[in-house]
Amino acid sequence: MSRAFVSEDQDGPSPRLRYPLPPPDDPGFRDAAARALLHGANIGDSIGAEEATGYLFGDRRLVPSVRRLLEQARAEENDRYEQLAERFLRKAGELDD
Repeated sequence: MSRAFVSEDQDGPSPRLRYPLPPPDDPGFRDAAARALLHGANIGDSIGAEEATGYLFGDRRLVPSVRRLLEQARAEENDRYEQLAERFLRKAGELDD
C-alpha cells in the first residue's frame, strides 16, 4: 500500500501524552494512575490508559486510590465514575458481583 494512504499517527498522540502523569517516583503517582485508568475506561481507551500508567485495570496495588475515587464519586453523585470505580474494585476482587 502506498504510504500516502497510511496514517502515521492513526490513533492520535501516544498514551503518555493523552494521560499526563507525574513521575513514577512521585507520591501521587498511584492516585493519578488510578484516575487515568478510570478515565480511560470512561472514554473507551482502557488499553491506552494501561499502557500510559503501567498498571492493568483491576490492579490490586491501586485499590486504596480507587476506593478514595469511589468515595469522591459518591460524594459528587457522579454515577458513571462510581460505576467505573466499582467495576475496578470487582475486577481486583474487592467487591462481590
